[in-house]
Amino acid sequence: MNTNTRKLHDLGQRIWLDNITRLMLNNGTLARYIAELSVTGLTSNPTIFEHAIGSGALYDEAIQKLATQGLACEDIFFELALQDLTQAADLFRPLFDASSGGGGWVSLEVSPLLANDTTGTIQAAARLHAQAARPNLFIKIPGTPEGIPAIEQSIFDGVPVNVTLLFSSDQYLAAAQAYLRGIERRIEVGLDPKVESVASIFVSRWDVAANEGVQPKLRNRLGVAIAMRTYADHRTLIASERWQRLAAAGARPQRLLWASTGTKDPAAPDTFYVEALAAAGTIDTMPEKTLLAFADHGEVGTVLPADGGSAERVLDALKREGVDDKALAARLQREGVQAFSESWSGLMARIQQKSSPPLSAAARTGAA
Repeated sequence: MNTNTRKLHDLGQRIWLDNITRLMLNNGTLARYIAELSVTGLTSNPTIFEHAIGSGALYDEAIQKLATQGLACEDIFFELALQDLTQAADLFRPLFDASSGGGGWVSLEVSPLLANDTTGTIQAAARLHAQAARPNLFIKIPGTPEGIPAIEQSIFDGVPVNVTLLFSSDQYLAAAQAYLRGIERRIEVGLDPKVESVASIFVSRWDVAANEGVQPKLRNRLGVAIAMRTYADHRTLIASERWQRLAAAGARPQRLLWASTGTKDPAAPDTFYVEALAAAGTIDTMPEKTLLAFADHGEVGTVLPADGGSAERVLDALKREGVDDKALAARLQREGVQAFSESWSGLMARIQQKSSPPLSAAARTGAA
């Protein structure tokens, strides 16, 4: 067992892997990360699958087989993704059972083309959850204005939800309120209030957006400050009377998940965000490169303060530099939806390309 990753686990923070490929499932890499690096879950998104399916030929035979059944590219993708994610969910199932649902999760995202479609998101979430038939699979729903009512309804329907593309405390609180409403509605009609959810706060993208426009001493400080503010608001929420009533009825808190924790600035340490975001009761989903770097030389030092610490002072200083965090949060969420939509389009094109058997050399040259 790796000492560095174990320290985070012992602190009470759970490590998830922000990646999945069929290769890491087949060659035992994921199983090794579970056994040796304290990895207790994983996340996926359209960009991750675009890379996984687009590189190499590992998925080609399965794509061609599904194409012969007349499936559309989107249906082929979800078949492939569920093959991988249900296999991963089964690997994590012992952790899920041992923690009574507190760990051992994998995540599948609805089509990013539904980011502004409430009804379509609700229907897709229910369909994918049923198709997966695994209790430890989250459906990822973006925390867009149209996604918020879909989150509430999906929780009411008993679908575990990973709220994705959250960039600010305001966006987080909107998602958290949707989660609470969904649980309250379940209690009102006598349903089990225990429906798991996590809220994914994207961190490093803040600094990518702001670094060039601020003085050097404030670079790479915006993302962590936003996370600190959000963590303080999260702690306030779970201490509220409203949440305590739901907890007494058997509900579980919606946990904060730190996403986008790979360092983008080459001048910053490669474990910068992981070390800055250590906090009990949270999850850090790490790119594979970041996970291995932290296992090699990461350190666990000061944990996030429950009261937000220096967050507001840092944000005030950045505001004086011209950083409007509310406007930037909205922009980052729009750009996140757009980036995933572009990955989705690339993914569909790649599946379409691979859906037909490759031409023989003779056919390619037109030889008889």
